[in-house]
Amino acid sequence: MNSYRTHTCSELRAANIGKPTTLIGWVDSVRDHGGVIFIDLRDRSGITQVVFHPEVNQDVAKASQQLRSEDMIQISGTVAARLKTDTVDTTNADLPTGEIEVSADTLNVINKADVLPFQLDRALSNEDLRLKYRFLDLRRPTMARNMQIRHRVTKSTRDYLDEHGFLEIETPILSKSTPEGARDFLVPSRLAPGKFYALPQAPQQYKQLLMVAGMERYFQIARCFRDEDLRADRQPEFTQVDIEASFITPEDIYNLVEGLLKRVYKESLGVDIPTPFPRMTWKEAMDQYGSDKPERRFGMKLTDVSSIFENSGFKVFASAVSNGGVVKAINAKGFGSASVGQIDALTKTAVEAGAKGLAYIKVREEDWRSPISKFLSDEEKQKLTEALDIETGDLVLFAAGPWEPSCDILGRVRLQCAEFMELLKDNKERDFLWVIEFPLVGWDEEEQRWVAIHHPFTRPVKEDEQKLLSGELSADLRAQAYDVVLNGTELGGGSIRIHERDLQSAMFKALGITEEQAREQFGHILDAFSFGAPPHGGLALGLDRLVMMICNAESIREVIAFPKNNRGADLMSDSPAAAEDRQLRDIHIQVKLPAKK
Repeated sequence: MNSYRTHTCSELRAANIGKPTTLIGWVDSVRDHGGVIFIDLRDRSGITQVVFHPEVNQDVAKASQQLRSEDMIQISGTVAARLKTDTVDTTNADLPTGEIEVSADTLNVINKADVLPFQLDRALSNEDLRLKYRFLDLRRPTMARNMQIRHRVTKSTRDYLDEHGFLEIETPILSKSTPEGARDFLVPSRLAPGKFYALPQAPQQYKQLLMVAGMERYFQIARCFRDEDLRADRQPEFTQVDIEASFITPEDIYNLVEGLLKRVYKESLGVDIPTPFPRMTWKEAMDQYGSDKPERRFGMKLTDVSSIFENSGFKVFASAVSNGGVVKAINAKGFGSASVGQIDALTKTAVEAGAKGLAYIKVREEDWRSPISKFLSDEEKQKLTEALDIETGDLVLFAAGPWEPSCDILGRVRLQCAEFMELLKDNKERDFLWVIEFPLVGWDEEEQRWVAIHHPFTRPVKEDEQKLLSGELSADLRAQAYDVVLNGTELGGGSIRIHERDLQSAMFKALGITEEQAREQFGHILDAFSFGAPPHGGLALGLDRLVMMICNAESIREVIAFPKNNRGADLMSDSPAAAEDRQLRDIHIQVKLPAKK
């Protein structure tokens, strides 16, 4: 290949036996077999076993005894067959190079490695330590595989969209802060004192402007930034596959994205995923699973039992129904053995979701064990048994109140039940799903106004357009919005956009955005819509999240080369860090730290 090596560490096979080779890489392990030294030599591609025989080169064999893990070395030698007889078999069927080894006659130590902060061949629970030494962590085969899969996913995406007539176009990183989203990262301007750029949460406005500009089909592997609290599938900076097209319908989007995901899974994992994906409206998803990204690989659907409690002696349920709300229930079949600690954990989940408590029934052979059992009539118990297929050993859980919060509460409890019951343990099924027809707007109690569920450029369904134009707002207004979901995880979402100025203005008005505010914040969009804007729509897939699912990783930090930890810190480079006084002076910033508590 070059002066450093003739082959990679995964390349040699039985056909190379007897031929010379030169390899370079890291010492993965060292084994001393009575003066004969075996090492596993590793590069990005894989591992080759190298053996140092004293009878071949005594000095080289002696030097090899000083090698340790992660030393960078170069060796030359001859490819040999591993010993395989009727009584001894040293071949390794788990390695592509498992039939051969290299008998080394030269050794060049390129760089010695210090004592490692952790062993690379062992699982490590201390994630902060891994992130501090990420350049070592990435050497581990699992991490190297994740990076290679990410590359293949990205390449497959580019190839597929190029084949479908999309142009890859970059949009600005320094843009303008706008409302109706997560908190922006702000960048002070040195040349415009007191003014700020914002890092883009998404290229939303630019990709719509590209449609007005006549590009017709755009995509970008886009870097996005959101200053929000972190969790396993969220980072302050992340990557999305951003797609926008003119003259496109939701049906076109579904077909395009299904084809893209089919290609990506085939080329990255060699897996065929079935298409088309099933579809479910947002209302159906919430009603049946209590989530807008439903995990459907186990049962335990939500059941509406409101009619059973319309005239109940249990006033909590009866009042919920009389006030226009619902009583929803799930049957965690066979989980009547739940411990006190598990019931407490489920109750905590419900309370954190907004409930005042969690009503439950443990069904035993002799009775129903429950704080609410004494309030239920025999008729109500019989109807519940029929509605929920209740049997001895089951655990029934309830939520009561307004429909959406009740569904959400019980949906979260449902997922925790499944975790306790290990319903998804070793489940390899891939359940892709489209969730469609999200609400267009929702009421914000804190701000006492309607807010966009997705963003203010989302188009209502045709039947609801006139309601928006006439100002008839309600939570029942539906959007031409859609999410693609896999196993209870949102892979991405998008919508058909508003392209008419009058409809966009009506949307701003509905959200309480005045004409002056609209002009100040979105004037360029409104101007663009005045010059023959085409019908358009799109979708963004979370690349990090998609790769996480493909790699079966527990966190997107496992598929990002240099991620932040769960506090938004880069422990390797020690950022964020304080700025020098001169830097702050140049951008007209004075730091005022919060008072210590």
